[in-house]
Amino acid sequence: MIEPHPMAETAWPEGDALRLALARGDRALDRIGPILGHLLSARDQSLFSDAIVARVRGMLINLARQVLRVQAEATGQKGREQFADEHGEALAENFFSSPLLVAHCHALALEWRLASGLEEEGALDPVLSPLMQTLIGHEDTQIASAAMAALAAQARFAQAQRRMEMPIAELPGDLLHEALLAWRVFNRNERSDALTRAESKLRAEFDEGAGRLSLLDRLVTTLGSGANAALAIDHGGVALFLSALALRSGQSRDIVALATNEQQAARLALSLRAAGLKPQEVEAQLLRIHPHDLPPQGLDQIGTREAAHLLAQSMPLGTGRGGV
Repeated sequence: MIEPHPMAETAWPEGDALRLALARGDRALDRIGPILGHLLSARDQSLFSDAIVARVRGMLINLARQVLRVQAEATGQKGREQFADEHGEALAENFFSSPLLVAHCHALALEWRLASGLEEEGALDPVLSPLMQTLIGHEDTQIASAAMAALAAQARFAQAQRRMEMPIAELPGDLLHEALLAWRVFNRNERSDALTRAESKLRAEFDEGAGRLSLLDRLVTTLGSGANAALAIDHGGVALFLSALALRSGQSRDIVALATNEQQAARLALSLRAAGLKPQEVEAQLLRIHPHDLPPQGLDQIGTREAAHLLAQSMPLGTGRGGV
């Protein structure tokens, strides 16, 4: 681990520039929630053809339909699919108003965009990365088993993203609760026996530990120091890269995914620095993710501890859960 430089901030204008870039990036993140919420609620999608907005909207509508199928079954509706079709967009409107749900789906959409781009440009498989392939055949059965479970979950994620779906089983636990609160509002907070049964069923069948994000975290944790290999995105693949970087930099995975956006290069650079990468290693990863942009200046003036401190102080408000 590289120690932070003891010199005062004013002695390092390059470091100051990196701090200012992080602050500008945070202000941009603060604007994401309101803008994206407005775009999601817009009826005329021809005015907003951005692929990310369309993907987030598709995921939240899909999530709404899953909840409504359970509601239809519990309330004795004759056709579950018809009920979901008729009310899906109405419930989705409630989800669009949830900064937490919107932020999470936005982060997943950015993750998939990055994975698809690296597959197209560099033939990096979005499911089976070189590191994942190695881990599946690992002599340690605990690592091999964790890798197999993560691989299967990643394959499901790729399939869901191609269909613009958000499986309810893949939500983090706090976001399942958030979705059910929005569903209660949709039903005007009615607490009938049927709706209570529906909610109980959704909660009882939910297993956060079996979700992709938990499985990736478990694999990274099982690897210990070996997870450093995941911080090379061409080797680890996007999914493991984001999970390892989130754990090593002390941030939520959602905000790390958002940091892969072109406007968040300072945050991504500081995240990689906080995770222990040397300045030249950070630049290599930045150039792989954004090959047409110059890396931020002053990385060699920011130590790992200072980078972690700057990130801990940075609390963009517009990006939802866990301080992101």
